[in-house]
Amino acid sequence: MTSALSLSVLLRQPVTDEHGHRVGVLADLIVRLRPGAYPLVTGLVLAVGNASRVLVFISAAHLVALTPERIQLRVSTGDMREFERREGEVLLREDVLGHRLIDLSRVALVKAYDVQLTPVPDGWAVTGLDVHRRRWLGLGPRHAAHPPRDWLDFEPLIGHAESARARRAGGRLPELKPAQIADIIEDATDEEQDELLAQVHQDPDLEADVFEELDHDSQTELLRDRPDAHVAEVLARMQADDAADALMDLPQDRRTPVLRQLPEPQRTNVHRLLGYHDLTAGGLMGTEFIALPATATAADALAAVHAAETLQPQALIMVYTLSPEGTLDGALSLPQAIQADPASRLGAIADAHVIVASPTDDVVDITTRMADFNLLALPVVSEDRRIIGVITVDDALEAAIPPDWTRRETDHHGTGL
Repeated sequence: MTSALSLSVLLRQPVTDEHGHRVGVLADLIVRLRPGAYPLVTGLVLAVGNASRVLVFISAAHLVALTPERIQLRVSTGDMREFERREGEVLLREDVLGHRLIDLSRVALVKAYDVQLTPVPDGWAVTGLDVHRRRWLGLGPRHAAHPPRDWLDFEPLIGHAESARARRAGGRLPELKPAQIADIIEDATDEEQDELLAQVHQDPDLEADVFEELDHDSQTELLRDRPDAHVAEVLARMQADDAADALMDLPQDRRTPVLRQLPEPQRTNVHRLLGYHDLTAGGLMGTEFIALPATATAADALAAVHAAETLQPQALIMVYTLSPEGTLDGALSLPQAIQADPASRLGAIADAHVIVASPTDDVVDITTRMADFNLLALPVVSEDRRIIGVITVDDALEAAIPPDWTRRETDHHGTGL
């Protein structure tokens, strides 16, 4: 039975026809990616001739034998034609070997040092990758035994425009969390970033979430390189406070054109936030929250949470109650609303002693207050005690943590406990 083969062993090996006459040498193997399945080898690229070698294409259907010692084809001159890459084709040597891929299980960029090929009923398929660098000692190669890992554990970054559509159709990048994708983008080269951003652009909501998670410098650089209309599309789906920060990082002559292209009510929310310093409560707050009259019931609160499909999960932690005049009257957590009698009036079960912030409070006051009272969310109120926004604990932490801490090496895939 034929065993698995390494691409590196096959490359530059002589290729013969069915009579044993040399046709050329193997320059590359062609595969087509298949969503959720191993890529199938569909063709060979041969280098033919001596001085100036010509690349020719041979269909994998003509392959008779593929071993480290022998590559034989059932081929005639009429079966050979000059190689021209077609849409959807991926070349293993040119596109994969020596290139970086996303290790989905470890959430990191790794390099492919070899490709494993395995016989399957309909030919040969790519089933594994060696992502460990070989070490050279003495006169020959020596390295610890690293069995190839499953191809399906990786997402290739090929950078070939003509095969991009085929790759994105089965791309698994959306399986990762937005923060993990952002970490990978920050570690990527310019070309890899283009490939990654093209994939997330297919899902506008995911794209906005990823941009929110990017560090300040990366977000600024990537948005500056995009047209105003595209920037507006991304900012329209971001939380208003993050969108306002991103807008202010654009060159001054681009801010107004981008702001004008934002849809309502996002444009109004962003415009209001632009008047606050980014390290004050006004600059940190989001404008998404749930507020109901104190006469509403616990069932009404849960219905409002259920209907708030466009709000960020952090904005659903608390439900605020309003007096008849529209001022802040009380607050209750989502668990309290769930555990309460559905018919209970919010005014009767909400905490009337609500800890609040004013728009000009600085980040030290905010984080200290949230820590002292164990708050997951802190409402920001105007002078007449009307809610104008809410600071969530994740935004408070991000503002309080020193910038250089966020650049430390982290375990992108979590503790795994």
